[in-house]
Amino acid sequence: MPELPEVETVRRGLNQLTLNQEITGGDVLLERTIAYPFSVDEFLTPIKGSAISTWHRRGKYLLAELTSSPSSPSLPHSLTPSSPLNGGLGVHLRMTGQLLWLHQDEPLHKHTRVRLFFRDERELRFVDQRTFGQMWWVPPGVPPESIITGLGKLAVDPFSPEFTVEYLALKLQNRRRPIKTALLDQSVVAGLGNIYADEALFLSGVLPETLCIDLQPEQIERLRASIIQVLEASIEAGGTTFSNFLNVKGINGNYGGVAWVYNRAGEPCRVCGTAIARTRLAGRSSHYCVHCQR
Repeated sequence: MPELPEVETVRRGLNQLTLNQEITGGDVLLERTIAYPFSVDEFLTPIKGSAISTWHRRGKYLLAELTSSPSSPSLPHSLTPSSPLNGGLGVHLRMTGQLLWLHQDEPLHKHTRVRLFFRDERELRFVDQRTFGQMWWVPPGVPPESIITGLGKLAVDPFSPEFTVEYLALKLQNRRRPIKTALLDQSVVAGLGNIYADEALFLSGVLPETLCIDLQPEQIERLRASIIQVLEASIEAGGTTFSNFLNVKGINGNYGGVAWVYNRAGEPCRVCGTAIARTRLAGRSSHYCVHCQR
């Protein structure tokens, strides 16, 4: 599943390639991909003639602001292309979703679910093998949380000023569950998933089975710093590709080749040489070093 670094990589690519270009139409090949509105026509009609002014990320969600196309004759002189007039688009890639910026004559991948057509014969194509990904149109003036209900359950972003040591300590206090499981809870930290929880725990020297209630203040401080460090490193590498992830240009992420522990069971620790161990917690694999993590 794409996690925060992969979604942030996609967001940056979309902001480089898709802004201020008129959406001329679209095609929905799998109707259940559209989570709102519940009619394909009601999804495509308000988007047609719009342009994307910017893309945001909230946790693992992508949110686009829609405005009237700069080429639209109906755009009032007093408004700029960045004025949020036409609502928004929400996208959740889920397990295998990809947003690809392609020429319209590119052959259709068999797992293509939604196509948004732009001028100059370009398109934004949503490809999703497992079909869990979703898209939403958010009407103008409507809070995205009221349409995309998962947004209301998100904790603060790791890059937010609110993500302090005190915040993390408060979220973890008195919890009698493994820290690895807690880090996967989007109401504790938004955007973390299996890969970067393993990586952050390694960098902080904390075993994944350690109960939250048993964490010492200095461990929580190291963990917060490690979360930010590993997310920044992965974004710099363009995310991680172990199976499906591609950026908007169809390029793999490179973080997997330098991962500390994730997906490296049996291989030597990059710090001490001990074989990386693997276990399962709450149905998810966890990778760690028995020597470096206590």
